[in-house]
Amino acid sequence: MTEHHDSIGAGEASGDQIAFWRDRAVEQLIGDGTIASDAVANAMRTVPRHLFIPEVSPEEAYEPFRAVVTKRDEEGNALSSVSDMHVQAFMLEQAAIVPGMNVLEIGSGGYNAALLAELVGLSGTVTTVDIDQYVTDRASRLLDEAGYSRVNVVLADAEAGVPACAPYDRILVTMGAWDIPPAWPAQLAEGGRISTALRIRGLHRVITFEQADGYLVSTASKMFGFVAVQGAGAHKAKLLVMRDGEVTLRFDDGTDLDSSLFEGVFDTPRVEVWSGAFIGLGEFVDTVQMWMVTAFPGFCMVLVDQDRDTGVVAPRNASSAMAVVDYTGNLAYLTTRPATEDGHKALEYGVHAYGPDATRLAESVAEQLRVWSRERRRAPGPQYRIYPAGTPDELLPHGRVVEKVHSRVSISWPQAAPAVAGQGFSATPVK
Repeated sequence: MTEHHDSIGAGEASGDQIAFWRDRAVEQLIGDGTIASDAVANAMRTVPRHLFIPEVSPEEAYEPFRAVVTKRDEEGNALSSVSDMHVQAFMLEQAAIVPGMNVLEIGSGGYNAALLAELVGLSGTVTTVDIDQYVTDRASRLLDEAGYSRVNVVLADAEAGVPACAPYDRILVTMGAWDIPPAWPAQLAEGGRISTALRIRGLHRVITFEQADGYLVSTASKMFGFVAVQGAGAHKAKLLVMRDGEVTLRFDDGTDLDSSLFEGVFDTPRVEVWSGAFIGLGEFVDTVQMWMVTAFPGFCMVLVDQDRDTGVVAPRNASSAMAVVDYTGNLAYLTTRPATEDGHKALEYGVHAYGPDATRLAESVAEQLRVWSRERRRAPGPQYRIYPAGTPDELLPHGRVVEKVHSRVSISWPQAAPAVAGQGFSATPVK
């Protein structure tokens, strides 16, 4: 459908070598179930990904689980990247794009826009928007060189969408959004879908939403990380810094807790409780993470500065761990230890807790790990719904509610198991 030239930027690699690497990547994604349709497979076999990532070799460009950062800030933080083929294939499959559609991509890199152009065909349209002129200039140039000049590249803050080209059958947000601004669902055509990388309590999920009666409801989700959105939709987490910066609590969606509440908490004896809940080596932690979010309003992440580390906090991952705090000055975080489950190597979840009532909090967290293990470990994940800010509680489903600026994110588990006393699953806002 599209003319392109595999020799551009290919270095010493031959066209046959590049075709081999590209087909190998596609076959790997078909084999693991990520690619399920001929349409996505054909698009990925057609678009020359290596032309959009001249920063790496053609062989590296077709490593299906490798993202490539294309711009960093002065401190080395990623500002723009080309996502890995795995996450792009997942989003495209869930979006279910067909020829003739009008599609908006938020967050430009060039390659994904070219894939979209293949999927919508000559009868469809693709608009890709980014706030950074370096990114849009780069995307325009690479799209032109690869034969996809028909893609409409827009320089703008996508918080307002791109109303000039709306309505859209599909909106794909390939940046790490913290919220869903009203413009996005407003610019969807009837029956449209939004597939977005969304940050909830500091956890990253790619979620595909369909329109419902006044809200968006998820149809699929998967754990992936993305570069954070810039502009009006940017969001900074609230940090509670303790022990002269050695330990920091990060609350991605804000908190009304004050760090003084935890003054001296690490001077109390550490309580250690092991849950008997296991996770296999290589097993995804997505459901246990979100279960902790829904079980505890005080969910956060504990971060350890390795340059100041005295060992007072010792999670399995030396630099960070899931954590829970309460309003009486107690703090607990999750850790693991090597274990054996059914003859296979695994990890057992445990809890380290501090504070005046550390034992109670540690036992509560350990019990929720056991509930997750019994009811949710290998079961489907939660359903996410996006309601406009200000929607009354009584209109929201049974579950945890996370407050954003423009929206209320409802997280509910089908047939969720009863929680321990004091940790119910009522529609309780997380401030």
